[in-house]
Order: sequence, then C-alpha cells, then structure tokens
Amino acid sequence: MSRVAVVGGGIIGLSIAAELLRRGADVTVYDPAPDGADGAWHVAAGMLAPGGESAFEYPHLTRLLEAGHELWPEFVAGLGDVGYDRAGTLSLALTADDVAEAAREWKHQKLTPLTGSQVRDLEPGISPRVRAGAFAAEEHQVDPRRVVAALRERLTGRVVTRRVADLSDVEGDAVVVAAGHHTGGLTGLPVRPVKGQVLRLRGEPGLLRHVIDGAADGRHVYLVPRADGEIVVGATQEERGDRQPTAGGVHDLLRAALDLVPGLADHELSEVTVGHRPGTPDNAPILGFLDDDRRVVVAAGHFRNGILLAPITARLIADLVVTGSADPILDAFAPGRFR
Repeated sequence: MSRVAVVGGGIIGLSIAAELLRRGADVTVYDPAPDGADGAWHVAAGMLAPGGESAFEYPHLTRLLEAGHELWPEFVAGLGDVGYDRAGTLSLALTADDVAEAAREWKHQKLTPLTGSQVRDLEPGISPRVRAGAFAAEEHQVDPRRVVAALRERLTGRVVTRRVADLSDVEGDAVVVAAGHHTGGLTGLPVRPVKGQVLRLRGEPGLLRHVIDGAADGRHVYLVPRADGEIVVGATQEERGDRQPTAGGVHDLLRAALDLVPGLADHELSEVTVGHRPGTPDNAPILGFLDDDRRVVVAAGHFRNGILLAPITARLIADLVVTGSADPILDAFAPGRFR
C-alpha cells in the first residue's frame, strides 16, 4: 500500500485522507493542533450553495462547485448525523437598492423573485420591511464542526500533532499539502489569509427554518439555523491576517441580521470567532501536482468554498495520488497557472 502524508488537518485534508484510507493507502495526517480550532472549517457556517458562490467568480469554478454539491448526500451518508439539512435558502433584499443588486444574482441563478409577503409566508420571522426575496430549494447546509469530528474519528490513530515547516522533512511516497492559508509558505504558491468574523447566537429552536442569505441597506449577511437553536451569523471579509474580533465587524453583522430578522434581538450572543479563508488571486482552488517530480500534490486555496468542495476535492485528489492521472476538470485549477 502507498504511504501518503497529508499536511493539514482541516476539512479538506481530512476528507482527502479518509478517501485515501478507504482506497487502501497507508495515510498519516500532520496537524499542528488536531484537538483545537485552527482552521477555516471551525468558523465556516456550512452553506452548500453552488449557485450563490459561482455568480461572478472564476468561470471554470461553476462546474466544480456543482460537482461538489452533487456528492454531498453520498459523502454524509458515511459520516452519521452531521447536521445535513436540505430545507433550502431564502435570499432577501431589504431596500430598493438591495433589490436592484440582488436581482442580478437571482437572474443568474434562474430564481423566481418573491414579494415580501411571499417571503414571510415561508419564514414568518422575517421583518415586514423586507421588500423581496427568492427561494433556492437546491441549496443545503451542514455543520462543519460535526463533519470534522466525524472525519477525525474515522482517522483515529492516523493524525500526528506536528507543524510541518519544510516538505522535505515529510516522509511518504506522496505528500498532499492541504494546509489552508499556510500552504503558501510551504509551496511558494500565492495562497493568502482572508479574515472573516462570524457570530453564533443561541435561542429557542424554530425562529428560522431556512438558511437566510440577505442584504440589508448594502450590508450582506447570512444566517444559518441549527436544529438545536444555534444560528450562525456571518461573515465579514477582510484582507487581513490578524485574529482579533472588532466592534465594527460585530456591529455590521448584528445590524444586518436584526434588520432582516428582528426576533434575533432576544438571542444570546454565544460566540464571536475569527478565522481565515485561504484565498488565491482568482479565488479558485489550487489542485494538482506541485512540480514535475509528481510527489507533492496541492489541495488548497478553496477560499469561501472549502466545505462545499470537500467531497469532490477528496475524490479528485485521491484519484490523482492513486493513479497518477488527473481528471480533466483539474486542468483549470493546476498550480502551474501561477508559475
């Protein structure tokens, strides 16, 4: 059996390692903090929304996002209860200007606009000030923290607490670098940290049934309800590498959330978290052999789409490691595009 080292214990690295293990590889995952929360997955809300994420991005990304979305039901079937929910997403626009801006995305996604009254028929807790919306029935959600916990359990005994500083120090027939925004320092590729602040509110379950993706007076916010009454509110997007929550970031998220769903004012503010998305110059992931020796494979730079793309990334990278041949879908995401 091949010996494969996976550098990075976030949702991408763990998904790849689990898939390689399933195929018979001898896998070791190197994670500097396997019992901690140092990863974008810990902050991510878990929206599985290929349409909303692909609207105005790297043109080749749409196909990959859709492929990733299709694999999620099969992926979660082997993980147990990880909060997978198919209720759909309500997109909301509070003001006339918000409606004008949102209409572009609704048209791109081929969604039928709804009046404010129609939106409130689906979610009675929505503010009467909301002017319009649209319903994306095919968009789902999952709890990334529970997914990572399930993957770690599957890989029991194969996760080593170690921070890798140089790939030449890693033993294995193949090395997969899935270290999030730390991938840049290990490979020389342009992967950077993009700061995001996320809030978690807690109250009685039932205020919201659907994921809310809304605009309130120019402020974008998403609200992701969990079955236990938690609601994830996010997220800021800042070109910074620090881990400090800010009053301004929290204020902007709460103001937009309360404008859209006033009942959230009674919820407990239970957590304020900061994380870093791994961004690339074109906001698309880097997937493929690092160089001509074909020992090192990169799977990083997923930006906002790490949760959605975890299953398809695991399958494509496992194929590459096991067979040495790349699926044609990877051509547009090869590391060589930045060389």
